[in-house]
Amino acid sequence: MAQQDWTTSITKTGAGELRVRGYDINSMIKGLSFAQTIYLILKGELPSEAEARMIEAMLVSSIDHGITPPSNLAARTVMSGGNSLNSSVAAGILCIGESHGGAIEQCARILQESVAAGRSAAEVVAWHKERKIRLPGFGHRIHERDPRTTTLLEVADACGFTGDHIRLAVGMMEELEKGSSRKLPLNVDGAIAAVISEMGFDWRMGKGFFIIARTPGLVAHVFEEWSTQKPMRKLGPLGGHYDGPEDRDLPQG
Repeated sequence: MAQQDWTTSITKTGAGELRVRGYDINSMIKGLSFAQTIYLILKGELPSEAEARMIEAMLVSSIDHGITPPSNLAARTVMSGGNSLNSSVAAGILCIGESHGGAIEQCARILQESVAAGRSAAEVVAWHKERKIRLPGFGHRIHERDPRTTTLLEVADACGFTGDHIRLAVGMMEELEKGSSRKLPLNVDGAIAAVISEMGFDWRMGKGFFIIARTPGLVAHVFEEWSTQKPMRKLGPLGGHYDGPEDRDLPQG
């Protein structure tokens, strides 16, 4: 059987030629912003002015969240161990998973499937509560109200993206907080999940948006670790707490 060539509809390359989704890279260098280019390569077509503005806002909102997120700790720890910038940044990206960075994807799936099925916010929240399943994209370990969410939703509204997915997300927040003293705000991941859903992105792109946004932050943290700190510095508790068996001897025999 003859070997089949790999095919792609993303980028065309040839001697002296490079075209992304059909557009010449040199024209793109002169005429497109990075946000416009990201939209193009992910979606296949050029964005409107509003779509480009929305992509820009989402990426800025998630560029960094301090030194404590697992991805930043992982990246800085690998650099502290004497590794290269690229392997350290890669370690941070590899740390992005279901529990850290995965909420955009998870929340977008719930929103997209619920809107398609015509479910109300009350129905979605009740279904998850009955099964004791935590809703991704709501609540925050630091913020009582995620300061980024309000601004993102304001930008979305100004850009004409307030639709069924955003209304459902906001409605779910209101349902979660009914009769509860605990604040369960729509966080930045939930806001991005709602916005990308309004923009027609598949929920499976969720982690991708987080990775694209957070990578510059990882580069900054790794470089700071490399250029300002000594190797093998204290990045976590020394020793830790041991809770295993008491001291014992091997049996004689």
